Amino acid sequence: MTRSWKAGAIALALSATAAQAQQAAPVPAAVPTPAVPGYTMPSTQMWDMTAPNGAIYRIFVSYPGKDIAPPPGGFPVLYVLDGNAMFAGFAEARRIQEGTDIGKSIVVGVGYPGDAAYDIRRLDDLTGGPPPPPWEALGKSPYGHWERFLDFLTGPLRTEIGKRFPVNPARQALFGHSLGGLFAAHALLTRPGAFHAIVAASPSLFWQEQEMLKEERDFAAGLASGKIAKVARIMVVAGERDETALERWDPQAFAKRIEPLSAYGLRSRFELYPGEVHITVPSRSVTETLRFAFTWP
Repeated sequence: MTRSWKAGAIALALSATAAQAQQAAPVPAAVPTPAVPGYTMPSTQMWDMTAPNGAIYRIFVSYPGKDIAPPPGGFPVLYVLDGNAMFAGFAEARRIQEGTDIGKSIVVGVGYPGDAAYDIRRLDDLTGGPPPPPWEALGKSPYGHWERFLDFLTGPLRTEIGKRFPVNPARQALFGHSLGGLFAAHALLTRPGAFHAIVAASPSLFWQEQEMLKEERDFAAGLASGKIAKVARIMVVAGERDETALERWDPQAFAKRIEPLSAYGLRSRFELYPGEVHITVPSRSVTETLRFAFTWP
């Protein structure tokens, strides 16, 4: 999260420096180049969708070829948050495995209009409260509406995907990284039956630590008492070189705390990726996420 924003600031500064240098140097005559079409990923669709509150989301979908029949009950679905940044990797990994159960599935990236990998709107969609220190300055942007976004994911968007593709409503999975991982953990703890599998990659649990801990306690009590009858399985992954100590410690601690809940039906798993930093964890997790989401059970 923080690394990508820093990288963006550095890139912006380098662009400004390069522009100044070009202004100072003689400008060579432009050489015409033939127009080259951009690459279009096979077996994909993209459209913009308006949520009930008027927010517009860019939806990316990767789906099996026409010669692949859906399994009994329909294709399983994986919803990938921060779709502008994450969708392509998941989509191509799915497509090249269409000869297996992993490839006989649908990947839905949920992003925002535009070409930027990350949009500031994610702060509003993926959190339930204000930014903690030292990110208070981000509080100038809207934040804290993750319930509204979760309603959109599990309501209008899921309905629209079901209209366009033959999907299995009982096999709907979720992947989120960083703030998306925080959101994924929140989805498990507060709507345990909304997805059948959840992957929280380097979840920024520190963002609203006390609220998350309360949600954990309520979730554990619900499982132990039998009030929660249906619960997703969850995989938590993190990078050995995540930039801040909290981004390394918190996912491990979270995984350890929920592991005993297997006695009440929660299936959980934790993976620490050697050598990976915060921003590279999603790429490392693609194949394992697809297996976790699409291998039955």
